[in-house]
Amino acid sequence: MGPLACFRLKGMTSLSPTPRTSLGRKKHRAATDRATLYSVLDEALICHLGVVRDGAPLVLPTGYARDGDTLYLHGSTGAASLRAATGGVDVCVTVTLLDGIVYCRSVNNHSMNYRSAVILGRAETVTDPDAKMHALHVLTDHLSPGSWEHARGVNAKEFAAVSVLALDLAEASVKLRAEGPDDEADDVEADAAWAGVLPVRTVFGEPEPAADLSAKWTTPEHVAQRVTKEGAAAR
Repeated sequence: MGPLACFRLKGMTSLSPTPRTSLGRKKHRAATDRATLYSVLDEALICHLGVVRDGAPLVLPTGYARDGDTLYLHGSTGAASLRAATGGVDVCVTVTLLDGIVYCRSVNNHSMNYRSAVILGRAETVTDPDAKMHALHVLTDHLSPGSWEHARGVNAKEFAAVSVLALDLAEASVKLRAEGPDDEADDVEADAAWAGVLPVRTVFGEPEPAADLSAKWTTPEHVAQRVTKEGAAAR
């Protein structure tokens, strides 16, 4: 039994302390609980999938969703990058949330407040029809909750044309910065420049109906509620 399997048997409340997920610098910024990992993954909407294709590194932005300790990614069955990711090789998925620009008294100390997650492992293609449909449901709910029930379902042609990958969250790390400026004492004493944090927030704007939408439609509740909810959270 490998080290990750042993870890999973002990419970999943802590992140896996493997050599690949242990921070080399700024170790105090590492999160050790899985709840923080889940929080980052559940809030962000885009991940970057890193694979090696034809001997060269390739990093691609893509949609994803978390279901328990499984991360789902999807794309066209014709995508070479997805095929490369399931060839029995390790992949890397990263997710980043930018929370602020940190202005310091020296240019060298300028920084960012952020939350980031890195997941390592071997992705597997979801081939069971029921499991694949479940994954597509999870992916839809993450990006646009309520759409699975509101819009037309996936037809057979579409189902065959999409590929879904599953990546276990057993080996992951989370790093975050949520601090003010970290200036040198001499710069603080000199008081020669402004220092502080400029918060960065992602919010949803007013829904824009399709140009060919019939006049009978108003903004659906599941869309309007999201705008209200996210707007309130940003305030």
